[in-house]
Amino acid sequence: MGTALVYHEDMTATRLLWDDPECEIERPERLTAALDRLRQRGLEQRCLRLSAREASKEELGLVHSPEYVSLVRKTQVLGEEELQALSRQFDAIYFHPSTFHCARLAAGAGLQLVDAVLTGAVQNGLALVRPPGHHSQRAAANGFCVFNNVAIAAAHAKQKHGLHRILIVDWDVHHGQGIQYLFEDDPSVLYFSWHRYEHGRFWPFLRESDADAVGRGQGLGFTVNLPWNQVGMGNADYVAAFLHLLLPLAFEGQMQATPECFAHLTQLLQVLAGGRVCAMLEGGYHLESLAESVCMTVQTLLGDPAPPLSGPMVPCQSALESIQSARAAQAPYWKSLQLQDVTPVPTSPSTHSPEGRPPPLLPGGPMCKAAAPASAPSSFLDQPCLCPAPSVRTTVALTAPDTTLVLPPDVIQQEGSALREETEAWARPHESLAREEALTALGKLLYLLDGMLDGQVNNGIAATPASVAAATLDVAIQRGLSHGAQRLLCVALGQLDRPPDLAHDGRTLWLNIGGKEATALSMFHVCTPLPVMTGGFLNCILGLVLPLAYGFQPDLVLVALGPGHGLQGPHAALLAAMLRGLAGGRVLALLEEDSTPQLAGILARVLHGEAPPSLGPSSMASPEDVQALMYLRGQLQPQWKMLQCRPHLVA
Repeated sequence: MGTALVYHEDMTATRLLWDDPECEIERPERLTAALDRLRQRGLEQRCLRLSAREASKEELGLVHSPEYVSLVRKTQVLGEEELQALSRQFDAIYFHPSTFHCARLAAGAGLQLVDAVLTGAVQNGLALVRPPGHHSQRAAANGFCVFNNVAIAAAHAKQKHGLHRILIVDWDVHHGQGIQYLFEDDPSVLYFSWHRYEHGRFWPFLRESDADAVGRGQGLGFTVNLPWNQVGMGNADYVAAFLHLLLPLAFEGQMQATPECFAHLTQLLQVLAGGRVCAMLEGGYHLESLAESVCMTVQTLLGDPAPPLSGPMVPCQSALESIQSARAAQAPYWKSLQLQDVTPVPTSPSTHSPEGRPPPLLPGGPMCKAAAPASAPSSFLDQPCLCPAPSVRTTVALTAPDTTLVLPPDVIQQEGSALREETEAWARPHESLAREEALTALGKLLYLLDGMLDGQVNNGIAATPASVAAATLDVAIQRGLSHGAQRLLCVALGQLDRPPDLAHDGRTLWLNIGGKEATALSMFHVCTPLPVMTGGFLNCILGLVLPLAYGFQPDLVLVALGPGHGLQGPHAALLAAMLRGLAGGRVLALLEEDSTPQLAGILARVLHGEAPPSLGPSSMASPEDVQALMYLRGQLQPQWKMLQCRPHLVA
């Protein structure tokens, strides 16, 4: 359905008219720099462009008092001295004769975006606006914010469209206390904010910005604050917060609604609410970073693969303290946290430093049966591997074209196949692949995999006879490793044994979901039973698969649905959609030939960028599934730091 970009050039009109070092950073160039970068990258042209309208008096009144709206309206006729005097009555704010018009456009842009998404005109979108809004309160401007754009949009979604569950994710560096105040007793709005806090020493210096501010009345548990108590939080810290705190709550509540990190976080949010994501610009005052972050967000909304994350995927101790404190504060209100270790830990203002992170994960370690060679020049996990931009996003490679498949218009069914001699050579070590039907399927798979490794295809789906699924997967792994993949993640579901000759050299991470028991033969070979409940499946993905995958940082992902995998279409689609954030989107799904065309169609659509279908009503994980997950996490945490939810206590 496309992506909307909502903007109006009049929002650049308001600017600071007097000398104020605190306020001068909120300037028109914040919008023009972002828009210029979108145009340079060709992203604006790919969006449905909507011109922002002004919010009406009644729409502003959804969250603001009539007296406050009237006060802002009067700024249109005030002189500079009067504007300056009025500005001094508020914290970190300035008014301009165009403020009322610009602020109404900013709020109206959010309303247009919500209407476009909820009526199905577009799938998602971005409102590029100023002034920002999340600090603004019912009767007060605050922190450059005049009208609370996001809060107005949420109230409008409830009133006009009848929504009952809305998720607001606020990743501005400052706490959006205005949104929190407006919805803190409302269980229909889950407000999540991470923000620089420094134990209350960072603006806005509020006690209610800490982790134990969880809402009030019927809204208890629907305000989630994650305060960062030190500067320098990196990609690993933000991804860990999503995996261990936000996403478990968002799935349980069945919610609706560096720059490259914004792409990954946006993509993780797109698995919720059928992909109906409305992004709105708030702060951001470093023009280069702001422009890049806006571009990354729009690219992801458009369905483009997220770029690899930079830096070691090791959360710092201060971040883990904050995450665990928030989990402990929220545990009384959320079942998904109650079966886990959420014992609060004391925070220490000066013990840890994000710059003093543990070194990057190295192959080997006490759990490995065979460590990496001593002569290895460096860890395979030091830096992400860059992937070329593909010319084709998604390809489906079946042994014969299927006219019943329902696919997006630009998803193609592959006709080509690898050369017969080459296919036979790869099949030779496996007697089971000698049959004609197996060779035909293997040739199709090799042709698709080569296209992915050469950068011509981003992702795809291949089929194989059920009887040779394990052998075909083995060939795919070996082919990937020998043709350019430096780190290959294989998620095998069902009864698929790990290839016996797969080396423990750190180049392959094998995760089998569907084994008989939870085991970790090494840090690169993990097996767990298939969870029996939807809640257990979500726990497994968020608490094990994704932390391991983000810690490993693969440049190729294989997902194999083997015999007895037991997954329904929505579950398989969710897994594929969440793994698509890795490896620049280079994900190959291997299905059994007797799988329904419906499953192949669902997987093709989510790999292409569509949101996965709903999993249905939320359910708790079984005690057995929780026990298996906790056992594996305990075994693997020393090597895989992204599994950690709490800091190490030092005596």
